[in-house]
Amino acid sequence: MEAKNTARALVRLGYDGRVHKTFRGHMAQERFDHEVRVLRYLEKQGCPFVPKVLEADPEKLHLVTSNCGSRVDHITEDRLRLLFAELEQYGVRHEDPYTRNVTYNPHLSRFCLIDFEFATILDKPDLGPPPPEPDPHEQGPRGW
Repeated sequence: MEAKNTARALVRLGYDGRVHKTFRGHMAQERFDHEVRVLRYLEKQGCPFVPKVLEADPEKLHLVTSNCGSRVDHITEDRLRLLFAELEQYGVRHEDPYTRNVTYNPHLSRFCLIDFEFATILDKPDLGPPPPEPDPHEQGPRGW
């Protein structure tokens, strides 16, 4: 099932519940590499409310992750700030702190975060290149 189809990515949900994301467009290779790096870093930090990398194919720019639940339509500004602040306790700043990057996972009974291609690793800046810059031709916040 297709969940997102933009100039930057094609995202679909597999019948097995896994999320398939194919990067494309502006700096696709860099965004792919960076999102994989950030998600693997968060997994090593023990962050329980982000997707886990299940497969990563750098030649096809295809990433398969665990599913973090359903997108939410509404979350209070206070709860949103707390959720993104909680992520920073694991050493990562999301850099795109909007509701569109929040899901709710009923199995965890909590909100989760997705879409880390522009996130910043705070604890260890030597873990690789900085996040890619957004396409200057995009207008407004990145989104669906």
